Amino acid sequence: QMNANDCHDPPKYWTIHGLWPDRAEDCNRTWHFNVTEIKDLLSDMRLYWPDVLHSSVNRTQFWKHEWDKHGTCAATLEVLNSQKKYFGKAIELYQHVDLNGCLLKVGIKPSSSYYKMTAIKEALTRFYGVTPKIQCLPPEEGEEAQTIGQIEFCFTKELQLVNCTAREGGSNAVQAHLKLGTSELSVCNDTLPTYYPSEVQ
Repeated sequence: QMNANDCHDPPKYWTIHGLWPDRAEDCNRTWHFNVTEIKDLLSDMRLYWPDVLHSSVNRTQFWKHEWDKHGTCAATLEVLNSQKKYFGKAIELYQHVDLNGCLLKVGIKPSSSYYKMTAIKEALTRFYGVTPKIQCLPPEEGEEAQTIGQIEFCFTKELQLVNCTAREGGSNAVQAHLKLGTSELSVCNDTLPTYYPSEVQ
């Protein structure tokens, strides 16, 4: 929708957006992204953390953005204190959470009919034992349904899953840069019918 010329064959599975520390003040903005530090991770990065807006194989601007904005702050934790650790741990957490597998197991799959948001939330909470934060694109003009856009999992500093609570000024501030077309992702409305498409048209 944003970059019709760039967005070729977007993956038909959930990918990583980022690993974001909440309320991090201690960010080293002088620590520049260096792709050679993650060269061992590149095949996994392209698969699980692709830049769907700039899909050519050698583009690294999405990863650079995530490192500059979030990785340099996350690096205060020893387990994330290098580019290789930060990106590697994000991939490890993604594989551990296995959102693609979980949603299929609980019978939630891309469909042309609508889901109830409460049913999706309950299924995820039952499966993981914690409540994730589900974000949607609001209904387009003249439509009644919102569209799932992003599912956010929260972790403790020990990287254990924990309930996501909508803290003011917490991780919500991070999402302001994620605009899809003219719409912006926001926490899903529990009462609106919810569309989970195989791809956003």
